[in-house]
Amino acid sequence: MRLPGSTCPFSILGSPACVAALGVVCLLAATGLTPLLGAQDTNTMMTSARERAHESAQWRDIQAHLPDPATATAQVLEMQADILRARRFPDDALEFYRYALQRGGNPAILMNKLGLTELEMRNVELARAYFQRTVKLNRKYADAWNNLGAVEYLDRGAVAAVGDYKHAIKLDKHQAVFHANLATADFETRDYKGARREMGEALELDPTIFDKEQSTGGVEAHVLTAEDRARFSLEMAKIYAHSNQQEQMLHSLAQAAEAGMDIQREMAKDAALAKFEQDPRVVLLVHNARILRTGHDDTVSASSQVPVPVKPVIE
Repeated sequence: MRLPGSTCPFSILGSPACVAALGVVCLLAATGLTPLLGAQDTNTMMTSARERAHESAQWRDIQAHLPDPATATAQVLEMQADILRARRFPDDALEFYRYALQRGGNPAILMNKLGLTELEMRNVELARAYFQRTVKLNRKYADAWNNLGAVEYLDRGAVAAVGDYKHAIKLDKHQAVFHANLATADFETRDYKGARREMGEALELDPTIFDKEQSTGGVEAHVLTAEDRARFSLEMAKIYAHSNQQEQMLHSLAQAAEAGMDIQREMAKDAALAKFEQDPRVVLLVHNARILRTGHDDTVSASSQVPVPVKPVIE
């Protein structure tokens, strides 16, 4: 993960084995263009985009192998919808998920996938509606609760998301991404103690959870303030220091410094971090951070015997 923007660990889950993904209506609303467009204009835009997509050689190759919705099984239709979604034909994927529903497919799973597809198209309200219907159909569908939390975070804020993430964790406490998502929401609500606890849980379940590339699950929209990014990195550094993962600790300290935090002062407040204050790598990092923050190079104390660097060690 990277702190959203990434620097933050948001993932939206499809099926238990599928990490998935927001479109036109929501994007227009966010930019203030919605009042200029009527429903007919919006539908025309979407139809036009779909028609352009259907002019591609890739679509012609797919079209030749599409199953007949009237005779194919729900499983085949759902699988075809998954392929269409993966190959970036969301409108067609929506159609085939609905065909699968008509043919008796699992309503909760298909509603969740419909929600994910609408989210990829940035139709947040439609996505929320599908996820809400999903959890009504199956109150124990942990992935759907997580997805609902992610949509709430995107559109209504972290407070609305916290309850959904907690519900997902209650149903499945072994999913690292659920804890990572809740940690990010806790940061947004300034519950730093809770965020640190959830980060620790996520790391215990998956030590690489915060190093992974983001999925397309809407994470890009989860942007923390510079202050939150700095504190997130500092808390990560504390966790790594307590487990003596020095390289990861140094990387997190560097991220906190880049986001504007006075890491030298903050390190003194934590016993595990304080042990590394005189580490030459940390001294160098602190020195470089001071240059970035103040815009000029202070002389390094002779007692430190650390030469003035020409470039940061942490990249």
